[in-house]
Amino acid sequence: MTSQSAAPIKVIYDTDPGIDDAMALLFLEYAPQIDLVGITTVLGNASIDTTTHNALYLKQLFDIAAPVARGAGKPLVVPMVEEPHFVHGRNGLGEVPVPETLSVQEHELPAHRFIIDMVRKHPHEIVIVAVGRMTNLALALREDPGIAELVKEVVIMGGAFGFYGHSGNVTPVAEANIIGDPHAADEMFAAPWPVVAVGLDVTQECVMTTAYMQELREKGGKAGQFFWDISRFYEDFYRRATGIDGIFVHDSSAVAYLLDPSLFTTRAGPIKVVTEGIAIGQTIQKSALRSFPPTPWDGLPEQKICTAVDGPRFLELYFKVIVEGAAARA
Repeated sequence: MTSQSAAPIKVIYDTDPGIDDAMALLFLEYAPQIDLVGITTVLGNASIDTTTHNALYLKQLFDIAAPVARGAGKPLVVPMVEEPHFVHGRNGLGEVPVPETLSVQEHELPAHRFIIDMVRKHPHEIVIVAVGRMTNLALALREDPGIAELVKEVVIMGGAFGFYGHSGNVTPVAEANIIGDPHAADEMFAAPWPVVAVGLDVTQECVMTTAYMQELREKGGKAGQFFWDISRFYEDFYRRATGIDGIFVHDSSAVAYLLDPSLFTTRAGPIKVVTEGIAIGQTIQKSALRSFPPTPWDGLPEQKICTAVDGPRFLELYFKVIVEGAAARA
């Protein structure tokens, strides 16, 4: 794990809250080695109005200092589709009551310009943790391509590369964040910044069981109780859809990589996203270990994908950060 005596890692959290997004947000906020400098919102688990409102609600509820900047409300090219209300509830937070009126306000800049501004102010210091569609990142790159060489790292929750049979959760080959805006994802992978894709290959190898969530509720203070409340809807979805006793740990897996990369095994190589046809949204990495005749992957930067995870150690880390962070704020 990164030494707590080192300078904190400056993070912009690009998100579409979302139940697992909320759990990952507090994972970042409570981790002592993280300096959360901004929260940018994007459509996905709910509409942009709802995800932005939810981010502001979480900021208010847990007294988070980071500003919230509203992001993209539609994909770059593909048509809008209905949000997955059956996964996160109509309000995006498992139907837990969320007040309509909040005391906190959005940042004045749109998300992509906020990203540009922060990266320019803190060159080589910002890590972007993106756990929704990659639309804000693509818009930032289109407006100011030079930021790519100034970003320290981009860690995304997205994609599925076929390890352990995990090849898609929206179609047989496509993961939700990528198929939601495949053109944005393809542009993001092609940029000259270091990307780590934490996909279904590892996120679906980690399960927070009902018993785990109960213990987190008992020991995690306000955050633990909130996680229990919002995850009841989510857990019911997973029980019906997959038969697991608990919830997959998607977005927090990206945060875990940032906190302790040793939890994961990675593979390097350029990545392309299929942007049309039956396989739209599929993420395909050309392994750096093999050579091929000329391909569309040639000339693209090598990016990392996570191929394995130490699930028990990850779950221990999450529990420790939340419980200790909650106690420090009690």
